[in-house]
Amino acid sequence: MIYPSIDKILTIVDSKYNLVHIAATRSKDMQKNNHYQMPDTEYKCKKNLGRALEEIEKGLIKF
Repeated sequence: MIYPSIDKILTIVDSKYNLVHIAATRSKDMQKNNHYQMPDTEYKCKKNLGRALEEIEKGLIKF
């Protein structure tokens, strides 16, 4: 099962397309700059895309 739940995130973001755009942009930024907003131990996902979704869920990304 995917964490965090897409249904839960869609209550924060207005559309699936906007969610994909925000998560992909943040994931690429993580890969390029190696900058994370939380310590590695707080992330449940190991991949940048999952970590970007976690940051969106916790409200760390403003859009």
